[in-house]
This record gives sequence, structure tokens and C-alpha cells, in this order.
Amino acid sequence: MTAVEFENGFPTSDSAKAAQSEVALRRAVEAYRFFYPTVSLEGIFQGTRETGAKDNETALLFIARPRHVGFTLNSDTPYSGGVLDLRKSDPLVIDMPAGPLIGLVDDHHHRWITDLGLPGRDAGKGGKYLITPPGWTGEVPDGYLWAACDTWTAFCALRVLPLGGDVDTAKKLLATVQFYPLSQADAPPAYTFTDRSDQPIDCTCLAWEDNLEYWRVLHKVIDSEPAIEEMRPMLGALAEVGIEAGKPFPTDPAVADLLTRAAQQGRDEMLVSAFASQRPDRMAWPDRTWEWVGLRSENGTFERVGSLDVEAKDRWFAQAIVTSPAMFRRVEGQGSLYWLGLRDDSGAYLDGGRTYRLTVPLPVPAGLFWSVTAYDARTRSEVVADQGQAALRSLFDDLTPADAAQVDLYFGPSEPAEAAGRWVQTVPGRGWFAYFRIYGPGAPAFDGSWKPGDFTPVAR
Repeated sequence: MTAVEFENGFPTSDSAKAAQSEVALRRAVEAYRFFYPTVSLEGIFQGTRETGAKDNETALLFIARPRHVGFTLNSDTPYSGGVLDLRKSDPLVIDMPAGPLIGLVDDHHHRWITDLGLPGRDAGKGGKYLITPPGWTGEVPDGYLWAACDTWTAFCALRVLPLGGDVDTAKKLLATVQFYPLSQADAPPAYTFTDRSDQPIDCTCLAWEDNLEYWRVLHKVIDSEPAIEEMRPMLGALAEVGIEAGKPFPTDPAVADLLTRAAQQGRDEMLVSAFASQRPDRMAWPDRTWEWVGLRSENGTFERVGSLDVEAKDRWFAQAIVTSPAMFRRVEGQGSLYWLGLRDDSGAYLDGGRTYRLTVPLPVPAGLFWSVTAYDARTRSEVVADQGQAALRSLFDDLTPADAAQVDLYFGPSEPAEAAGRWVQTVPGRGWFAYFRIYGPGAPAFDGSWKPGDFTPVAR
């Protein structure tokens, strides 16, 4: 910051103006980073609605492919996403069937409300969850699993494990989840799922994240939702730069310039958190370049003793979506583990114009299955190339050669002769990163007795 000059104990006019400009930009950048999860979820809302899904009536269903733009979506499990409008429904029931379903509800600010299915209180046995709106003071009927929401709009994300690779059965199970107002529990209205597996979608905030539209989207959200107590300081910072509930969006060109610069700087700083963090606890193993995707494993709210881990929060939402304790849990046999690979064995970022080999020791300690997915660094979505796939998945691909102690996977612009089909195509001129996922992780994934190799460049 430029030094403030004083005369007789008072700041001079010119230096005060310079300081005020710097303070305004700093406040705007910090507000940008704090509310990025909010704007990211609004991107999911809008993308979901653009597919034809209607709040409380229809959910989006798909198996992610490169045609689907979404932060680090995976192709391992069918997805469903539905927007919940609690103004319209008042208390809303999510009726979960028994089976290998994994779900969560996040509020409009991307804050966790409850888990569903296997990680939820029904533990995969089925159950009725009651999601109540802000200020609701009614009684929870017997037999319901209650979760209070602080915002009028929320998001329900669901996945289903395609056991044995049976995707059709998995999608049919997912489509049996029902949503309806508590007031209509005796005769629930129909709820449907729109399958967009074969059609493109975009459920991101990429179009807004580095420009003035980011703030317009954010203003719309805070203008329509209650002021949550824990957000009051950051809502105050927003007000200082012209974004305030109950007031029109600012039209001053100087404010627009400030907010645009803040969006550009904030986006860039978020990506530094995602891809160039210096946090020591990001490293998965001391002798590998693999990193943990989530820095906080003890909860899904980024809380640590005495404070909020803002770097962990920034890092997660810059590259991923939705949050719950189950997504970060590092417990043997439960949930899944996610590792981030964005550098080769020399520490250089992965380059879409080079070919890499990834050696994976066998067996992989996965009680269910495992996968490696390649993502474009600019879109944080699956790599788009002529091959048309971005993942190698143990459920669907031949990744365990008979009697082999390891398997080599390849990533690059063209398939090496030795790849035997175990290859993902990347694009020259575009950086990429990978997520290594293990579902139902076993003890060797925790004690270091098993770990994948690093990405190693292959001379071609």
C-alpha cells in the first residue's frame, strides 16, 4: 500500500484518496473470494434450469462427459441436481429410497446443510428428510430427519454408485428419489428427472467470474436471501463497494471499473490457491507431487479450532463444487479419497502437448472402484479432445492386467503404442490436471504402503 502522508496529524488530501482507492479494491477482492461459493452455486442453479429442470419439480440427471462443463465433475457415477425453492414449498421433504445413493443439500451460499443416503442419517436404508426454510418454528413430524436451511433456495446434489458397472439400474434408482412439500405428503405431486447425458450443459460461473457480471449475480442473491449472521462483516465490505441488499446495483462507471478489476484479481488469486498453494499440509506423500484436493478432512465446513480456514475454502471452490463432511472424510472404508495431480515428477505443471505415463501399483486399495480423470486447467472441467473421454475408470475400463503388479496409464495428445487403450487424450497449448479417486479406500491408502507414481514425461 502506498504510504499515507500526514500534515499536523491529518492525512493529506491526495494520499487519503490514494489510500481509499486501495482500501476499496482490497475490500472488493476479499468480498469476491468470500462470496465465490455463492456465485458458483448460482452458476449451478442457472445451468440446471437451462436444461429444462424446474425448481421443486424436475431435477437434472446425467453421467458426466467432456460435453458437460462443471468444476471437476467425474464420469464414475451418475449425477442428479435439483434446485429447491423453500419459499414456494415451505418445509420440503426429500424421500430417499434404500440403496447405494450419496447425496447432500447445500444452501444458497454453498454451505452444507445435511448429507443423504449412505453418508446421511438414513445410512443408505432410506428415509424422509425434512428441509425447513429460514425462520420456520413448526414441529417436526415423527419419522422425519430434520435439517434447517438459512436461505430460501438450496441445492440437492445426488450420486448413485453403479455397483458392478450397471449404469442403467443405477440411474433408475436415482430417479426414484422424490421431493415434495410436507403439506402434500399424503398425496405427493410427481417429481421427474431430465436425463442430459448426451447433451451439453454448463453449470459453472466461468462466464462471470472475471468481470462485472459476477457482482450483478451476487447482488441478485444477497437481495433475495436473508442476511446470515456470520456473513455480516463481509456483507458490510460489499456495501462499502456498492453492493447492498435492498438497493439498486451501482451504475457509477468508477465503481464498475473497481468491481471489474476486483473480479479479475480475485479470480486470479483463487486459482493461485487452487494450483500454486504453499500450504505444507496439501502434500499427500513426501516423495510424490500429488496433493490433497481438500485441506480440511475433519469437516465439510472448513472450520478449524477457533477460525475459518479461508485458504482451504478458496482452494476447494476454485476447482470443485458442493461441500459436505463426507466429501473430505479420510476414514478407512468410508466415502472416497481425492488426490490432485497437476505437476510431473520434476515439479513442472502438466502440459497438454506432452505425453506422460502414470504408474499405478496393483491392487489399488479400493473397496469399490477407482479412477483417474483429466481436467482442463482453464475450465476446471473434463478435458475436451477428439477422443471424447477424459477418464480411466476401473469399473468400465481394463485397468488391471492379469497377474500384473502395476498398470501404466498414459496422457497426451496421441496414443502411445504401448498404451493398450489405457490413454486419455490431452490438447497442446492447454494445461491440465488430474484427480485420482478411490471409493471405499483401504488401509494402504492411508498408511503410505500404497501410492501412485508421479506423472512422468515420455520421450516422443
